[in-house]
Amino acid sequence: MTAEVVERAAGVGGELVLRRDGAHYEIISNGVFLMDTRGGASERLLVRAAADGLAAPVRMLIGGLGVGFSLAEALTLPAVAHVTVVEREPAVIGWHRSLLRPWSRGALDDPRVAVERADLLDVLTGPAAGRYDALCLDVDNGPDWTVTPGNARLYGPGGLALLASRLTPRGTLAVWSAGAAPGFEARLRDAFARVESLPVPVPRGEPDVVYLAREPFPAA
Repeated sequence: MTAEVVERAAGVGGELVLRRDGAHYEIISNGVFLMDTRGGASERLLVRAAADGLAAPVRMLIGGLGVGFSLAEALTLPAVAHVTVVEREPAVIGWHRSLLRPWSRGALDDPRVAVERADLLDVLTGPAAGRYDALCLDVDNGPDWTVTPGNARLYGPGGLALLASRLTPRGTLAVWSAGAAPGFEARLRDAFARVESLPVPVPRGEPDVVYLAREPFPAA
């Protein structure tokens, strides 16, 4: 079966396309496949592992709404009291009020959720930026495969220092990747005392990987 284009939108980063393939939806950015509603194991693990062991109340930030797997999972965790979702694309937010609503389980209407339509870097560097117990990033296909060139800043030493500054003392940084990123993992180990990589098998290709980092080293 050929995927059917349901909607095209002019996005902040270029053209976004929502396609339907049977019972599932796919999001394409400038002709590059981003995500679909199949699976979701690694996206759920992203938030679950970030909040693991934390006592309530947990404040979480999720960078990237995607197809809603991470947000929906976060709201099932009893310790999570508030989730800020940063999504720069208006079309993606709109799709979660209609066609993608079943996958985010209507989470945009949950009183624990605040959606910021903005670029993640702008939020993190803004004057109102807060601190979070769990900071979960899924704004790219991984540190080595960014959706926009500017996002590469997030994964370098300066970006990691910025992310560390937005964590509470007990906080965890969690980063989703569509494959192993050894250079990024090395930079994490230079910046944090505790780093884990959690591979998640997928039906085809190399596993997704969730990187976890805790206890940032003091800034030089």
